[in-house]
Amino acid sequence: MLTIQPVAFLRRSALVLSFAAAAWLPAAVQAQTTPPPQNVVSLSASAAREVAMDWLTVTFSTTREGADAGAVQAQLRQALDVALAEARKAARPGEVLVRTGAFALHPRYAPRGGITGWQGSAELVVEGRDTAAIAQLGGRIQTLTIGRVQWSLSRETRERVEAEVQAQAVAGFRERADALARAFGFTAYTLREVSVGGGEAPGLPPQLMRAQAMRAPGADEALPVEAGRTLVSVTVSGSVQLGR
Repeated sequence: MLTIQPVAFLRRSALVLSFAAAAWLPAAVQAQTTPPPQNVVSLSASAAREVAMDWLTVTFSTTREGADAGAVQAQLRQALDVALAEARKAARPGEVLVRTGAFALHPRYAPRGGITGWQGSAELVVEGRDTAAIAQLGGRIQTLTIGRVQWSLSRETRERVEAEVQAQAVAGFRERADALARAFGFTAYTLREVSVGGGEAPGLPPQLMRAQAMRAPGADEALPVEAGRTLVSVTVSGSVQLGR
């Protein structure tokens, strides 16, 4: 009797396993025999518009150095405070925005080790739509120098143009899908998947911006600036299944 019980147990286990395999087999066979989708076409359509950049960002900066860290920091704060006071006169919500940038203080080391002095830097960032007022600040701020000038699109302009260009790209995608369906002898199509992507390509080369920023104006002389143009583009890509 002791030798018969393990055999019976093995038979019951084999029976359970056979039922499990039988339950799993039809689903696996069905998955393997499912034919791939037919009459599927991948396509894409793009639309773009060139617009003038309307957001000007000017970064003012200065550096100080000396043997005492506290003295260097105090000089940086004084230069920044004077520049801030002048910039705040032109500040207006949505038109001219003023904020401080990086403020750093680093030790200088001798070749054989040991601190020989301190060097620090401070930044002031002025940006907005009122480019004339920002350009005037380029001559009125005297305690900091102009470090960088950058043009871009304001958020409102970018969102508006992207929405318009996206509508054009979607219409182009639908027109191409219709044309492809007719070309292959079908009368309709069903959208399977779609993705929408976009971007902004500056029309003014970065090196021209940097050269422009190096031309620091004199006292009460406006910073010479000229807005470039940028290309806003949207691409719609995906696949459709043709049908009748």
